Amino acid sequence: MRAQETKMLLPMRAAMALAVASLALGDLLVKSIVTTTMADGRVLDYGIINLRLAYNTGVAFSLGATLSPWIVVAATAVIVTALAVFLYRAAPGFNRIARAGAVLLLGGALGNLVDRMDGAGVVDYLHTGWFPTFNLADVFVTGGVVLLVLGSFRTPARTTEERH
Repeated sequence: MRAQETKMLLPMRAAMALAVASLALGDLLVKSIVTTTMADGRVLDYGIINLRLAYNTGVAFSLGATLSPWIVVAATAVIVTALAVFLYRAAPGFNRIARAGAVLLLGGALGNLVDRMDGAGVVDYLHTGWFPTFNLADVFVTGGVVLLVLGSFRTPARTTEERH
């Protein structure tokens, strides 16, 4: 990769990293508010969805809930790190849709990773009654995967050489 091309990639990668951090922080802020305001066990019913505080000590759909919390944290950290490295390297070839998906996916994954670091599990609070309770980071992860897949069907981003 030429020095000029590398220099042009830095702002894009920095913007993506800032967006990832912002999503993770936003998710953690919402979880903090929910934990503080709903610790008394109250449920706020909004019809199709309600808010209720729950902790998921496992991963998706509570898989691995019987494992030691630190095994879950370590495995999650390895996965999130590998995902971050992959997305950092692959992002220049992504189109805007796929980049948005990458940001959402990594922001949600990072939010849930940081949340589980205390060993109590991930704070979940969105409950439908017909689907496992989830949180904003889970919405980011799911939406990110959808956008990454959709973006893969579109024309990839042009490289610097192709633009000149």
